[in-house]
Amino acid sequence: MTVVGFHVSHEQLHPAEGLRVARLAQDAGFDAGMCSDHVAPWSERQGESGLSWSWLGAALASTELSFGTVCAPGQRYHPVIVAQALATLGAMYPGRLWVALGSGENLNEHVTGEPWPPKAERDARLAECVQVIRALLRGEEVDHTGLVVARQARLWTLPEIMPLLILPALTVATARRHATWADGLVTVNKPVAELRQMIETYREAGGRGEISVQVHLSWAPTEAEAEATALDQWHTLTGPPEVAADTATTAEFDALAADVGIADVRRAVLVSADLGALTAHLAALRDAGADRLYLHHVGKQQDAFIEAFGEQVLPALR
Repeated sequence: MTVVGFHVSHEQLHPAEGLRVARLAQDAGFDAGMCSDHVAPWSERQGESGLSWSWLGAALASTELSFGTVCAPGQRYHPVIVAQALATLGAMYPGRLWVALGSGENLNEHVTGEPWPPKAERDARLAECVQVIRALLRGEEVDHTGLVVARQARLWTLPEIMPLLILPALTVATARRHATWADGLVTVNKPVAELRQMIETYREAGGRGEISVQVHLSWAPTEAEAEATALDQWHTLTGPPEVAADTATTAEFDALAADVGIADVRRAVLVSADLGALTAHLAALRDAGADRLYLHHVGKQQDAFIEAFGEQVLPALR
């Protein structure tokens, strides 16, 4: 049965509010949780950005859900620190934690003051980080010199169950390039044909594990409300992947999106007041090969979404 999870957007929700609605989602019947990992939000209107690792400890302690997050090792996070965070949470909550390891976004990484590398270098750095993190989680002492450096690194607290290292991919090229190290793939909602192509490419390149889709959606009792929420909160994320990766500040994102309209937002977000139509779209993603659907209502108010989807959408998907 397809797992239906709830996504907590730290860019939009205060950490305490994120914890409250995660518990609410569990009570409503969601099977799992996921959260973002940012230093800054995508827009001034979103207005938050708590630290995922601190929050995950609280979320795992106060729910029974599994959780995952997307993390970019290599610049803001040294891979040894990522491995230690994973090992500690994994030791405390066996089998309930995964991380998607990506090449990062300038929005979060520029704070170190280091130059933002081109995509090819970031991909190579990511591969090195995965190698270091896996070795540490196996209990090995690691000395590594390359695009990242580790010296006599060892984890003294290890998890009984190895946390899954998932590949986050927005493009087919990324799914192909990193398939060999990944324990699974996570992507965002896209047309069904494109999702099938990405899954096929990932599998053909040797990719294993489950396929997860993070679904950005905006639901409200009326179409006008759903559109207003999506435009207000997600208007800065309508461009190509390289724009999201290379833009450095929240102010720059807002400036780039000054003329974005609802038609643009609808290319990135499922916007509808019709729960039946949204259920059908989610079912199509499931049938295209998604083992897990993580639903992200892009509004800052989550209660009505959780209640409506818990009562009508989750049972229909199952």
